[in-house]
Amino acid sequence: MPAYPTPHIKATPDDFGKTVLMPGDPLRAKYIAENFIKDAKLVNNVRGIQGYTGTYDGVKVSVMASGMGMPSMGIYSYELFNFFGVENIMRIGSAGAMQKNINLRDIVMGQGACTDSRYAHQFALPGDFSPIASYKMLRTCADIAQETGLSYHVGNIVSSDCFYGDQEGLPERETTLAKWSKMGVMAVEMEAAALYMNAARAGKNALAICTISDHLITGEALDAEARQNSFTQMMELALRTAAALEK
Repeated sequence: MPAYPTPHIKATPDDFGKTVLMPGDPLRAKYIAENFIKDAKLVNNVRGIQGYTGTYDGVKVSVMASGMGMPSMGIYSYELFNFFGVENIMRIGSAGAMQKNINLRDIVMGQGACTDSRYAHQFALPGDFSPIASYKMLRTCADIAQETGLSYHVGNIVSSDCFYGDQEGLPERETTLAKWSKMGVMAVEMEAAALYMNAARAGKNALAICTISDHLITGEALDAEARQNSFTQMMELALRTAAALEK
């Protein structure tokens, strides 16, 4: 009998709160734990995927990296939902804007997550599946953002398997960006769809919120300092949402 439930997380179910925040970067998980979470304790470090648990506003909360892309998010969110008793996972990360009315530093909340991945193929469904966020998590997060005066948008995002898409030689109107943008998709990232599908299959809850770090239409991008300051607002929003879910 293995000492721990899964090969990727060396912890016990008691080590995690009901809500886990998941940035992609392990160092960002460490930063959140050290700067925002009280009495944070390292509960996982397998393969350098750091996970911490402590309290925020009196509520037990955890933060753990997901790594990059849907396969990595798929592993960690599946294990947290199905082996560690986690009820809510909130992805926090960066995204590239695909609409002119969305600006750098804005926060996008993925009400739905389109994807170019075949992640849903594993479920052998007789049609297409629409990965969506938990309404309770989305509503709670949007209400807090509104109260705080943050600039945010709610709608569809797209999770892509490819960071470097090969669009060379295509007319602008035929690019992947143009086609998703025409459907009103707000921004592109790489993890949310897998998270939403795992949550649906497990009967759990998920939400992805992302700070716009790059604009795919204008070509603008945040420098390192501006990126960190903007991400801090998103981290605090996520933590306040996690605490509110328990109250």
